[in-house]
Amino acid sequence: MTVLQDKLGQWSARIAPGAGGFWAWWRRSLLSCLPASWRALLGYSDARLLVMPGADQVRLGVVQSGQLQPLQSMPTPLTPAALEQALPARCSRLPRFALLAPASVLCKPMRLPAAAEARMRDVLGFEIDRQTPFTAAQVYHDVRLLQRRDDGQLDVELVVAPRVLVEGVLPRDAWQAQLDGVDATNAAGEPLGVNLLPPALRRQRTDPMRRLDRMLMLGSVVMLVLAGWQVLDNRRQAAAELTAQVESAAQRARAVAAQRQQLQDLVDGQRFFAEQRAVQPRATVVINELSKRLGDDTSLEKLSIEAGRMQLIGLSSSASSLVSTLEGSPLWKTPSLTGVLQTGSGDGQERFTLTAELRGTHPEAANGAAAGSP
Repeated sequence: MTVLQDKLGQWSARIAPGAGGFWAWWRRSLLSCLPASWRALLGYSDARLLVMPGADQVRLGVVQSGQLQPLQSMPTPLTPAALEQALPARCSRLPRFALLAPASVLCKPMRLPAAAEARMRDVLGFEIDRQTPFTAAQVYHDVRLLQRRDDGQLDVELVVAPRVLVEGVLPRDAWQAQLDGVDATNAAGEPLGVNLLPPALRRQRTDPMRRLDRMLMLGSVVMLVLAGWQVLDNRRQAAAELTAQVESAAQRARAVAAQRQQLQDLVDGQRFFAEQRAVQPRATVVINELSKRLGDDTSLEKLSIEAGRMQLIGLSSSASSLVSTLEGSPLWKTPSLTGVLQTGSGDGQERFTLTAELRGTHPEAANGAAAGSP
C-alpha cells in the first residue's frame, strides 16, 4: 500500500464510516477500466513481490489478483542489493513482502459492526489480550475482511504473529527498512493479504504523486487567483459602465430640468405680463383717452405710465383747469397737479406736471386673463 492509498483511506474514513463499501466498489469499478501499467503508476495495482525465505534458498514470486507467479530462487543469505540486480525491470518497483509460514501466525475469526470498518486494526488491537494467548506487546497484528453480512456486520479475521518471528524473517541488519510488509500463507500456500510489519519498520516510500499534487495545488491557487481577479475586473467594468450610464442619465436629467426651468420662466413671464395687462389699461387706450380730453391748446412733452401711475408733463394755456378736464375718466382717478405752474415761452402757456392713478380692471378679469395665458 502506497502513501496515496493511505491518504485516500484516511479521507474515506473521515467522510463517513458507512461510505467505505460504496467507496471500495466505486474504486474497484473505476480502476478496472484502467490498464495495469496505469494502475501500477498510480499505486493501485495489487501486484506484490514476495520474498519467501527457506533453509538454503530464497524463492521469489509475484502475486497479482490472487495468482502467484514464481520468478526464481536465490541462494541465502540474500541482500537487498543482490535482489535488486536479479529482479527484472517490471518488478523492481513492486512492494516487497516477506512471507511467514502458516504455523508462524494465529488467525482468529471475529465479527464486528460495519461502523468499525474504517478502524478495524485499531479496534482489534484492544482485543488481542482477550482473544489470543499473547499480549499486545508480544505480537504484531493485522486484520483482513472476509465478508460483509446482510445484517450490517462484518466477518473479519485477526492475524497475529510473534514479534521475534516478524522481525527475524530476513537478516535484520541487511533488511532494515527494506521491506514494505510481512505477510503469511494459509494452509494452501496462498498469501493471506495482510501486513504484519508495523509502519515504523516499513520501507519509506516517497509518494510518486506528491510533486503532481503540489503542481496541481499551485495551479489551483493560481487559477483561483486569476478567476477572482477576472471576477473583480468584471465587477469594475460593470461598475464603470453603470457609472457612465448614471452620468449620462444625470446629464439628460439636468438638461431636461434646465429646459423645464426655462419653460417655467417663460410661462411665469407670460403670466406676469398677462396679469399686468389685465390689471391696468393699455398705453394706447390711455393715449387715446388723453387725446380726446385734452384740447388743442395743450401739448405733452412726456407721458409716463409706471407702477399703476400716470405722469403728464407739458404746456397748456389752461393748465389750472386740466384736473377738472381729466376727472371722470374710467381709466384713471384722482388727477392732480404737482409742483408749481411755470410760465412757458411767452405765448401765454404754462408748464405743468400732472399725475393720476390708473384704474385697474375687475379682479375676476385679471384672474381670468392670467389663467387664460399659456
